[in-house]
Amino acid sequence: MLSEFDIIRTCFEQEGLAAIPGDSVIQGIGDDCALIKVPANKMLAFSMDTLVEDIHFPATAAPGLIASRALAVNLSDLAATGAKPLVFTLGLTIPEANQPWLEAFAAGLKTMAKEFNCYLIGGDMSRGALTITIQVQGLVDDGQAILRSGACPGDRIYITESLGCAALALLMFEGKLNNVLPEEQEIINLAFYRPQPRIDTALTVAGLVSAGIDISDGLLADLGHICEQSKCSATLDLTQIPLHPLVEKHLGRAAGLSKALSAGDDYELILTVSAAQEPSFLDAVSVLPEKFTCIGEISEHNEAQKVSCIDENGSMVRSTRAGAGGYMHFQGDD
Repeated sequence: MLSEFDIIRTCFEQEGLAAIPGDSVIQGIGDDCALIKVPANKMLAFSMDTLVEDIHFPATAAPGLIASRALAVNLSDLAATGAKPLVFTLGLTIPEANQPWLEAFAAGLKTMAKEFNCYLIGGDMSRGALTITIQVQGLVDDGQAILRSGACPGDRIYITESLGCAALALLMFEGKLNNVLPEEQEIINLAFYRPQPRIDTALTVAGLVSAGIDISDGLLADLGHICEQSKCSATLDLTQIPLHPLVEKHLGRAAGLSKALSAGDDYELILTVSAAQEPSFLDAVSVLPEKFTCIGEISEHNEAQKVSCIDENGSMVRSTRAGAGGYMHFQGDD
């Protein structure tokens, strides 16, 4: 039976995964506390998420994919704040010390750590139902953090890439998605297990956007968080919401749009941009590989409706929240 220290030494304290002491990391794995030195004129950004088996991922999923998802969703929070990844800690609860599973899990973490230059500096282990808690730390220049609270009426609302593919994954896991080709299954799985934290995008536009958030709970719910923190409202043009091509193919536009608005797990960015900064913003993002779509505008605060939506006929539709996860259903106005 592997001990906790055996697991740390053989699986996690390895080159390419564990942080090596340097300019910012003074002490990593191996002591009671890790030590980080924050450079001058920088702020330290923290975020933490807990993922629980059969709630945030299928318990039967491959351990490397589980690890990739766990780190990616945390890195996405750094992207939403415009922070450059630095290090992360890991709290891992496992039912048993299964060495092949742990080695595969560590390999998945290592791949993501190397891709985003964000390395492990410590954590904790315990026995119990599979639960993964990761805290990421990143660095952001003083005064350059992207917050939820800076949007103003007249700001344009942009999102990166397309929405809804992660919702397809959930349907596929539940056996509710039929006639999916093998190559499509791979794309859908990657959308769920390896969402792409938009770090380079955020670093490029920091200072040009007024507010931002990543889409974890669904477009309407997360845009609503910006509105709440910024004390404003928003109007979306539903015809401009970009759906992933597989969403259009398997669900159609109407059902796909409902999923894209409410299902979450896309981890794309919502960014608001003032009219004065929009030309500079568009110029900056023109060299990035991601697609950017303007989907609406920030408006004056409306207590009755944080986010309003305009349909293809130019008619206002209203949304009704149907749960804490951001699920919505739509009903046209009389």
